[in-house]
Amino acid sequence: MSKILLIEDMDDNAALVQKVLKAHGHDVLWARNGETGLEMASTQIPDLILLDLGLPDIDGQTLVRFMRNDPHLKDMPIIVVTAWPEETAKKIVNAYGCDGYVGKPVDIHLLKKIVQDHLPQG
Repeated sequence: MSKILLIEDMDDNAALVQKVLKAHGHDVLWARNGETGLEMASTQIPDLILLDLGLPDIDGQTLVRFMRNDPHLKDMPIIVVTAWPEETAKKIVNAYGCDGYVGKPVDIHLLKKIVQDHLPQG
């Protein structure tokens, strides 16, 4: 079973993502803000992180930078979940050093595919 950390401040979005991923056998940890997400990522060491960029406490770029500077998280797949336009999301993914993105509202089929594509095999 894969462990996925969802860092998302909106309850409705978090509920949908958790429901979809749990139905496919994943263990989903949920953090409502960046500080809690960073702490959970460091202590729980998930297999993949789903990150909303519009968090109330820490902006996405800063959060990704913290994670990429942590030896335990530097190679962790980070998938951005954002409502920003596709072109902007692509630029952010590249600039921040993330591994992909899923737009909001979340397309559950795309979410399942991108998570599966970025989980470590084994």
